[in-house]
Amino acid sequence: MAVSQWSFSKGFDNTNPLGPCLVAASAMPDPQKVPLKCIVNGDTLQDGTTADQIFNVRRTIAHLSQGTTLEPGSVILTGTPKGVGFVRKPPIYLKDGDRVETWVGGGIGTLFNDVKEEKKDGKAYAKL
Repeated sequence: MAVSQWSFSKGFDNTNPLGPCLVAASAMPDPQKVPLKCIVNGDTLQDGTTADQIFNVRRTIAHLSQGTTLEPGSVILTGTPKGVGFVRKPPIYLKDGDRVETWVGGGIGTLFNDVKEEKKDGKAYAKL
């Protein structure tokens, strides 16, 4: 069965990369002009705005609401600007000990996550 990455890759079991705070839609007059950065170990890997997203906010909400009831307070994880690690040459993957900073402009703030290696069945998995 083929699985689209558009929703699958936004969060995994036991993770939900939200923070440092949530804001009401009314606090963001234009959701298509929010600056975003992702910094790993001090290196800026992604730097853009929500205007750079493949699907804009209105289209995303319209698409999701076709099969999902979006209640007040629903959270939609949308993705990031260009620069994701696996498409770089050479690819960059998160590893144990990495520090990930996700900055959202407009007064929202920065979320800090430290990557920790988790062992399952003798295999290593990166976990935020």
